[in-house]
Amino acid sequence: MLALLRSFEDLRVELLAEDEDGVHGYVALSRAWLDARERLVDVLVLSPLGVRPERQGTGIGTALLAAAVEAAAEDGAPLVFLEGSPDFYAARGWDAASEHGLDRPSVRIPDQACRVVLLPAHEPWMTGRLVYPDVWWRRDLVGLRDPDLAAVEAAVDPG
Repeated sequence: MLALLRSFEDLRVELLAEDEDGVHGYVALSRAWLDARERLVDVLVLSPLGVRPERQGTGIGTALLAAAVEAAAEDGAPLVFLEGSPDFYAARGWDAASEHGLDRPSVRIPDQACRVVLLPAHEPWMTGRLVYPDVWWRRDLVGLRDPDLAAVEAAVDPG
């Protein structure tokens, strides 16, 4: 997938957490759009974020998230979106996109799993639907499908 994003020039930022023992974590930001009433807005999507299993729980993922947000802000992006665990990302400052008038690109993403960080370049009129690049749809990488989607929805909203 990363090679496809690179080939379509959709990959914007790649960051590694590494030391003398090797690479322990990775995060990428790719381009997407916000379909706002006024115009299309260039935004970024954070995916993937990965940390080697033996290094999880040591702060590497949190540090990579912070570094990715900083890189996005330096790039002038107004927003960064991701699909992920509401609990994990909320604890790190990521809001549900719907709290800011932002719509998920697919109903296969539970509302609370579509997360966003607003950056200094964000303006109040920037609301609307997140639009992923074509490569995400061609590879069926947006959201979840049943039975995984049903299980996540039940866990997020058991009522």
